[in-house]
Amino acid sequence: MAVEDYAAEWADVALRVLRTPYPYGTAHMSLGPDDVDVTPERLHPAFHGSLDWHSSAHMQWSLVRLLTLAPDAMSAKGTDAGVRKLLDERLTPAGLRIEADYLRAHPSFERPYGWAWVAALAAATRQLPEVEAGRWAAALQPVADVVADLVLAWLPRQVYPVRHGVHANTAFAMALLLEAYADLGRSDVVDALRRRANEWFGADTGYATRWEPSGSDFLSPALSEVELMRRVLPADDFATWWPRFLPGLPEGEHDGLLTVPEVVDRTDGHLVHLFGLALSRAWQLRALAGTLPADDRTATRLRAAADAQVAAVLPEVTAGDFMSTHWLVSFALLAETAG
Repeated sequence: MAVEDYAAEWADVALRVLRTPYPYGTAHMSLGPDDVDVTPERLHPAFHGSLDWHSSAHMQWSLVRLLTLAPDAMSAKGTDAGVRKLLDERLTPAGLRIEADYLRAHPSFERPYGWAWVAALAAATRQLPEVEAGRWAAALQPVADVVADLVLAWLPRQVYPVRHGVHANTAFAMALLLEAYADLGRSDVVDALRRRANEWFGADTGYATRWEPSGSDFLSPALSEVELMRRVLPADDFATWWPRFLPGLPEGEHDGLLTVPEVVDRTDGHLVHLFGLALSRAWQLRALAGTLPADDRTATRLRAAADAQVAAVLPEVTAGDFMSTHWLVSFALLAETAG
């Protein structure tokens, strides 16, 4: 499929969930008895709606990416005007100064998943050739700068990476942060991320994928690490690194990574994480396949598995329960722009 085929429908979903104020899961840590008002739009004038702060950020990223990737499809359906209106409402200098101040005052808030997505949003606005995008990019700059400072302070203190399959996964966030800060021209952040990635993951071998997935994963720890190291290592080094990390992949030893995960309750917010797992796997499998010769048998198997994962989950992106629709568009976009 092509993003253009789904752009207007995905944008409609993103607009709907971003304008759904509740349910909302705040991650606010109250610092005293006068700090207990967690009204979403008061605490987070830019990133409310869509259930939680990080989903609001990455669904706005989705809208910016859809405007960038499929402008004609969006215009043909008249969806682009609604997207610009929402982004104009959310990505204001005043609102984003509040968000930047909040992040600085709560330095572990949304670390590192939310950090990665808001940095990705800031970078995405720089790639959109529209007048509005300049306003959005300028308004987002203070937030991107705060996140850069937080990343630089965090990396030396984080002794061990987090290797599970939910929000705190270190490799996933680092991959997004690398791309974002490369686009934002922050070589200091990029260098720090590359250095830490090599320290944490460069010597990894023989990853035990038989333990994947866990019951609420939306990320594969194995494939998230592969995707990070694909970005960090020179191509020749990566070509020798990943077969040591996943030995036997061509022979089927890690076929659990290729199998569509099963979800039996489409309304449970933790269980539907597995829909996201299918899409994040598809993104990472396609990216890995893209490093192999086009006619390579392993590349063909990886692409076929990715296609199956996307096909199985695609209906949930727009017609699923709110527990799915408030975030899956972003992961569908990652999957459909990979390779």
